[in-house]
Amino acid sequence: MNHVRTDEAIDVIRQLGFSKKQQNIRSALTLLALLDIKPNDNWKSASNPLCGITPMMNFFAKHYGKKYAPNSRETIRRQTVHQFLQKSLIVENPDKPDRPTNSGKTVYQITPKSLKLLQRYGTAAWEKYLKEYSSGSSSKPASAYRTRDGAVSIHLPTEVVRLSVGRHSNLIQSIHTKFAPRFIKKGITICIGDTARKFAYFDKEHLTSLGIDLNLHGKIPDVIIYDQSRRWMFLVEAVTSHGPIDAKRKNELQKIFSKARIGLVYVTAFADMDSMRRYAADISWKTEVWVAEDPDHMIHFDGGRFLGPYEPA
Repeated sequence: MNHVRTDEAIDVIRQLGFSKKQQNIRSALTLLALLDIKPNDNWKSASNPLCGITPMMNFFAKHYGKKYAPNSRETIRRQTVHQFLQKSLIVENPDKPDRPTNSGKTVYQITPKSLKLLQRYGTAAWEKYLKEYSSGSSSKPASAYRTRDGAVSIHLPTEVVRLSVGRHSNLIQSIHTKFAPRFIKKGITICIGDTARKFAYFDKEHLTSLGIDLNLHGKIPDVIIYDQSRRWMFLVEAVTSHGPIDAKRKNELQKIFSKARIGLVYVTAFADMDSMRRYAADISWKTEVWVAEDPDHMIHFDGGRFLGPYEPA
């Protein structure tokens, strides 16, 4: 396949700082579909319609003659769309932020800021806009729950919890919107930490009903979610500046929850694989690791079982 627009799209992806793994035809076509740019269109005509993975694939086939097998949807989502989300090039479900994670109706959209830049590709203004765009961008995930002041919010069944602006809050939000739906069968959020205050949310009454009386002056995990179907308590540390659940931290958590009569599952959450690699040597055995940029998978630090509580050593 040889199209001027796909070559240009690969060049755009390169200039936006994506890795070699994204500088390919698959990612180029995904970008063109999200911008609704056909072979005879120019970049100035780009728009940002809502678009799901299957409509993207239909766009590839109809306008660029590139047909992917139906089972390629997951590859496109995991190897291109996730990376676009990580770079804040696109947002997920802006029309319905509380749409279930695995919904077949999930859609993506180029952000207004990204659209403004991409419409200037090939013009004299491109370099100027690219410099401004790059200076204000980051690798943190885009959030459909972001408020006008930049704060992040988490939608619980009983209330909306607002968190402070920052990478730590972005990761905590991902734990609720991406990790919990995949790995916790029937979860009840007990605690949500925040950088500006100790707790953004704390359900002491529910915790007490489980026979757990925490000393709130201790170092409580960033996120506590109770899986009522399996009677497991997920203790999740979100790592952005402080370290993971190492042997020392695991012992601390065991003492804090020593009176619990339910299973304890220790999880360290990272935003991306690069962050995880920096701390890999410190992570305690018999704990789990989850990475937001690849949310479908868990890394289990031990043999014997994939996921579940252990008796204290």
